[in-house]
Amino acid sequence: MQYQVAFNIEDFMANYWQQQPCLLKQGMQAFIDPLSAEELAGLAMEPEIQSRLVTSRGQQWQAELGPFENFDLLGDSHSSLLVQGVDHWHPEVAKLAEAFQFIPNWRFDDVMVSYSTPEGGVGPHIDQYCVFIIQGEGKRHWRVGKKQMLKEFAPHAKLKHCEAFDAEIDVILEPGDVLYIPPGCPHEGYAVEPAINYSIGFRAPNAKDLLSGFADYLLRHDLSSKRFADPKRSATQEFGRIAENDSLALNKLMQGLLNSPEATAQFLGEHLSENAHSSDIVVLIGSEDELGYSELHACMEQGIALTRCAGIKALYLDVLPYQIFVDGQAYAIPNCSWALAKTMCDKSVVDSYSLRAFDKDSKQLDWLIDLVNAGYWYFDGQCDE
Repeated sequence: MQYQVAFNIEDFMANYWQQQPCLLKQGMQAFIDPLSAEELAGLAMEPEIQSRLVTSRGQQWQAELGPFENFDLLGDSHSSLLVQGVDHWHPEVAKLAEAFQFIPNWRFDDVMVSYSTPEGGVGPHIDQYCVFIIQGEGKRHWRVGKKQMLKEFAPHAKLKHCEAFDAEIDVILEPGDVLYIPPGCPHEGYAVEPAINYSIGFRAPNAKDLLSGFADYLLRHDLSSKRFADPKRSATQEFGRIAENDSLALNKLMQGLLNSPEATAQFLGEHLSENAHSSDIVVLIGSEDELGYSELHACMEQGIALTRCAGIKALYLDVLPYQIFVDGQAYAIPNCSWALAKTMCDKSVVDSYSLRAFDKDSKQLDWLIDLVNAGYWYFDGQCDE
């Protein structure tokens, strides 16, 4: 099934994105849940998938981390099961996320899916990322406040709540409704009846994480070996002093690394394409299904659709042509293949028309073979050689 949003994207981006929360009534018209509560529970039993179960009784909160062997704690009321990165493991949920591709992939985090029994929720809290909350089956009561600083506290070691707030939005979501909440806006939601919610999350890297990651990148690639030099230094009588000209020179040394467009761009490509959650990847390297030139040519000639594995980030930068970044790795792309590589990054599925238009006789297809054998893309159909 293909999902599409039913609201004006240009108006939303101009007036709401990162500015204020809003209710997008029937923002996903005729919405059909991509998975059931039973399927979600099955994912929560897998050790490689992050999940938690939150329950409350009055002011007493409990939170347990998965994987779960059973769901005895999921009571008839006041309980919520939350599973992260469901789009990495469930193709239909991944298709749901595609409806929000008007925001670039490097900003996208994951789809968190929750199932709640009546009165179930995680309590009032503040997130530092943008989220679209889609109402699936059931109904949920939401309260959302304007962006503000509030006191936060931990009612449980695995939960963080905020103090009471005045609601700008106070609404009961029905299937197909979408609630957008930007960073810093307090919110809380409680199921009115058994309910499934899909949270399409968009994170923004903070400066501290970027600088830390860039430092690690420089060390990995041995790009930070330039040292401070002071051949014209004068003798000093102030042994403990760091002179202003010295601190400026040291600052300039550090700024030199940050002002290197090639180094920072390469780092951003690797860093922003890394996946925060594991994915259902099938690696073909060394197996009997490993792809070679003949198999690749046959699949492309027959126009079998090329599909990116759910949850995999594939990015390219304007300032670094002929290079794409997949799951933290850089891949050099020949000039003749650049259009195809960009299409593979922009679209989850490269259709038969696009593949047939590509020069299948090109000998410069190593990059594509490597990506398929690494499990990042696959041909969705039977290929006859």
